[in-house]
Amino acid sequence: MNNNKSLFVIALILLGLLALSASAFVVKETEKAVLVRFGEVVRTDYEPGLYFKIPLVHELRKFDARIQTVDSQPVRMLNSENKFMMVDSYAKFRIVDVGRFYVATRGDERNAVRLLAEQINNLLRNQFGVRDLHEVVSGQRDELMAEITENLNKTAQTDLGVEIVDVRVKRIDLPPEVSESVFQRMRAGRELEARDHRAKGQEASERIRANADRQKVVIESEAYRKAEELRGDGDAEAAKIYAQAFSKDPEFYRFSRSLTAYKESFKSKSDMLLVDPDSDFFRYLKDSQGK
Repeated sequence: MNNNKSLFVIALILLGLLALSASAFVVKETEKAVLVRFGEVVRTDYEPGLYFKIPLVHELRKFDARIQTVDSQPVRMLNSENKFMMVDSYAKFRIVDVGRFYVATRGDERNAVRLLAEQINNLLRNQFGVRDLHEVVSGQRDELMAEITENLNKTAQTDLGVEIVDVRVKRIDLPPEVSESVFQRMRAGRELEARDHRAKGQEASERIRANADRQKVVIESEAYRKAEELRGDGDAEAAKIYAQAFSKDPEFYRFSRSLTAYKESFKSKSDMLLVDPDSDFFRYLKDSQGK
């Protein structure tokens, strides 16, 4: 009897532990929980902590409360210029109303991602349809993303119970058949701009070179003028000095001039002079006194 009672008590304890483990659950800070009873949401306001539920009656579903990403596939869209673009976008969201989220997605987060991707693509398609390529790529991109985020956030909170934190376009490409024509047009434009820059550079080069040549002539002329002035002043000063020196001894001056004439006249052995021997040219050759 004692053994049977002990086994019974142990069985009750085990059943109690199993019931306790099946009924107790913990909600973390990074989670949002919803308690469902036979498919109906009965509670969603769970703070982080330990809670209990009725086994086999209540079902607990947990979802990530952190910011999540919807990375949609590139979609072909038409802009205001009737040109197709391949748009690759993504969005950041977090669950704010877990009860509405559970009902809208039937507890499957993949449904939320799919629905958000569809809404993002629809909004992008509507906005890109009234803008050209320049406005989409650079001109109004920030305004465009802010407007799409605001509009998507309104519908997402109402329909799915999620808050849209941000919507961004990762990449915008042109289809292959359009890319080549756009590339050729851009290349032609850049070549035209390059030719214009080269022509302006050549014009500036010629202008600078002509100015440099003109300045060169002016500088050389001024330098030549100053050199001639200095040379003339030097010759005049030299002549003055010579005159003052030779005036003190005229005979020595005549002798020096004759030696210079002899030196210049007899530089080469082939030189020949026809001069009267009694000429004054030979005055100092006949007599060192010049008599």
